[in-house]
Amino acid sequence: MPSAPPPLPAATGRGLFIVRNAQSGTAVIRSDPAALFAERLPDAVVRELGEGDDLDAIVEEAMEAVPTPPPGAAGASPGASGRVGPTAPAVLGVYGGDGSVSRMAQLARRYGRPLLVLPGGTFNHFAGSAGLTDVETAIDAFQAGTTIEVSAVEVTTADGAAILALNAVSVGAYPELIDEREQHRPKLGKWLGGIVAAWHALGEAAPLVIVRDGRRARVWSVFVGVGTNDPGRVATMQRAHLEEPVLDVRIHHARGTRLRAIASLAFGRRTAAVLRTLRLMPPRSDLERLVVSDFELTVRPGPGHPSVFVHDGELEEEPGDEFTLRCAAVPRAVTVFVPPREV
Repeated sequence: MPSAPPPLPAATGRGLFIVRNAQSGTAVIRSDPAALFAERLPDAVVRELGEGDDLDAIVEEAMEAVPTPPPGAAGASPGASGRVGPTAPAVLGVYGGDGSVSRMAQLARRYGRPLLVLPGGTFNHFAGSAGLTDVETAIDAFQAGTTIEVSAVEVTTADGAAILALNAVSVGAYPELIDEREQHRPKLGKWLGGIVAAWHALGEAAPLVIVRDGRRARVWSVFVGVGTNDPGRVATMQRAHLEEPVLDVRIHHARGTRLRAIASLAFGRRTAAVLRTLRLMPPRSDLERLVVSDFELTVRPGPGHPSVFVHDGELEEEPGDEFTLRCAAVPRAVTVFVPPREV
């Protein structure tokens, strides 16, 4: 078990360690947060996450830092200057998208530290659910010191380490769409790559087979979200509640067309409403919903289709022709700074 965290840092950010993922949100035009960090959090330590850098290693190094004792103190060397060296951070912060936030949340849980989420991705699903609409709002929440205990989902495969996700885990049409988009992304970018991937999926998408509780089913997709959500939606990638320690599972059975399979991936309320009006969303009879504390399924993608799943926008590839996912709700998984609640 992690030791008790030190007191929260000062409003200036002393004791706050922020990792900034410069690769996040490149499809969105937004101002560089460096000046804002320097102005409002001048004492925070900000570390840039470059291509190929390991977030776990960066945070581990920061957490192992110890202060240099002043002269005369026990353990001080004769030549000690009296300057105090770096100490392990009291709060971990991350500037990035949902994937970066979930990875840092897992580290914050590991080290028993609160998490400061600074939205810097393309969609920022979790930050939006937490009311953190921009970096200014997130810093306001940090300086106000208001936090909430957020639930999460822990997902494991047969041979993989446990992964913490804050929004959702998915198999089927959405992971295959992400896989296709990533292949086009180096040349076309995220948005155009996504359009090409969607067009490709309209012609190539195929149902996959899942097995759960000994029953076999052909499905377009399965979404395992955290907390109960809008019952009329399939792609529950942005959660409606932060504290509920339950899994809201949506199974889209393969009874309709490819067009409906791709349309069901709409996660914006307005987009989903328009598609529903146009009768492009799947009927309720094609959707199965479960609200549970844990969920397990075996996935068989079929010939020519990748063995992949997605957690908070991060693609994972599994070896072999089938794999098993185990998802479990985790109550009070991580403490997150949020804006003060209105009374």
